[in-house]
Order: sequence, then C-alpha cells, then structure tokens
Amino acid sequence: MTEQASNLPLPIGAADRLIAAHDGDVALLYLYILRSGGLDAERAAGALCRTAREIDSAAEKLRRMGLLDSLPAPDPERLLPPEDALPEYTAGDLLRFAAEDPQLEAIYGEASQVFGRKLSPSDMKMLAGIYKHLGLPAEVVLLLLHDCAERAEARKPGSVPSPHSVEKEAYDWANREILTLEQAEDYLRFRREQREQTAQVRDVLNIRGRELSKSEREYVERWLSLGFSPEAVAIAYDRTLLKLGKLHWAYMDKIFQSWHAKKLHTPAEIEAGDGRRRSTAPGGTPSSGRVDLRELDEIFDKI
Repeated sequence: MTEQASNLPLPIGAADRLIAAHDGDVALLYLYILRSGGLDAERAAGALCRTAREIDSAAEKLRRMGLLDSLPAPDPERLLPPEDALPEYTAGDLLRFAAEDPQLEAIYGEASQVFGRKLSPSDMKMLAGIYKHLGLPAEVVLLLLHDCAERAEARKPGSVPSPHSVEKEAYDWANREILTLEQAEDYLRFRREQREQTAQVRDVLNIRGRELSKSEREYVERWLSLGFSPEAVAIAYDRTLLKLGKLHWAYMDKIFQSWHAKKLHTPAEIEAGDGRRRSTAPGGTPSSGRVDLRELDEIFDKI
C-alpha cells in the first residue's frame, strides 16, 4: 500500500450520514469505494463477501443519500490491484516444498484421494499456493478438500470436485479469514444449517423437483441472513399469493425489507407488529387492508 493510499479523506458530513443510516453494508461499501478509487460491483461483492444484490442495494442507498455521486473520481494511483493469482511455482519449488514440509505432502496425498487420480503438476501448484500463498493451515485445507468432495457428490453421485472449484473455495475461505480448524468447522456448520433452512424455504414456496436458481438462492440466503426463518417466509409468501396470486420474488423481497426496517423478524413479531388487521383511519372511519403493505403496493406498480 502506498503512503498516499494509507490516508483516506473521509468527510465529516459523510461520516455523520453513514452513522445515522445504521446500515453496515452501506458504510462498508462507501469505505471500499473510497479505498479502491471506484465502484466495481463484482469485485466489491467478492472483497466484501456480499452478494451482487446486496452490493446493488447498498450502492442505491448511497446514491439516495447523496454520497455515491459525491465520492471523488477514480484515482489510478489508488485503484486496488486485481485479485492475486496463485504464484507460478517451478517443479524444483514443489519438490523442495514437499521435502521441507510434511504437512504439504499430507495435503497432496489427501487431494489425490479426493480427485481420484494422481496429481498433476498444475494440481500441486494450486495446492501449494492455497497452503503457502493464501496461508490456509494444513488442517483447514484438508477440511476444505473434503467439503468440496461432499458438495460434488451431493450435486451428482459419483462425481469429484474439480481443482478449479477447490481453488475458488479456498479464495472464499481466505477472504472470510477462516484460518483455524475451529473457524472452519463453525463455517461449515453455518452452511449446513443454511442449506437445511433453504430446503425448508423451497418446500414452503412449493418448489418441487428442482434446485433454486442462482438468483432465487441469493434471495433466500439474503432473507435467512437477515434473521428470517422459513416460518416467516411462509407468512410473506401467503401475503404475496393473496395480493398477486403467484410467487413474485421481488415483491416478497420488499416485504422482508419492510419487516427488517421495522425490526420484525420472528413470526410472533411480524403478526404483532405488522399483522393484517382493521385499523381506524383519520376521522374514525374503519380502514381495511394491510397498513404495512400499502407502500409495497405502490412499489409493485413500478416493478
């Protein structure tokens, strides 16, 4: 990092607005843009461990706050370099690494079993890069290899993971700073619970005989990450069906955004704070309908 990049100008007014927004993703994206010298949504999503939809949502909120357009123009001297590629080790390097480090030799042996074949020089370079360049400890790499193998088997019985998929997963773990066996086990436990909840959501939405698409999965993972349970999804789905007569992902997402803004997450909180009930309009006239969804009805007209 250059001396110029080590001091980022953060205007006091912008800091005040970010604090008042109470939105960590928005503040994080602002700092990322300030640091990187420009907005590249795809790279931002990878660097911040967020989905593309979350980055787009945060960028739109920054724009509404008047902060996105007020950011300085990209500075070529401050632009972050592309994601580091793994080093190009020579055959001599690989032989020396294996001779000097029994743990790397153990990784090679386990990977050979996971891939179901003898490792190629390219495989060995990739594994050495994950271990030495990305800094994942041997026990973490072994767990990663077996997780990739289990996921490949789940997608198609009898299949094995590709080296590319292992490298991609290793970058993801490194970006998440999963650097100990305990962190890796906690992360895999979280992912397992998320998969189970995603399957429950798929049942709630009556999606049978197929997996969720990439966009559908991003919606579901976003709702789960915000703290909504499959039971809460069932409530939102029911309201969407009553309003539109069909599943509409964008409309449901607006419902969840509304509930999250009101800090309503559990079914009990939703029914108590946002339930469908008759209310009294100004002047004492009974008003039917869902008070909480009136703004969503207007939003839907624009979708």
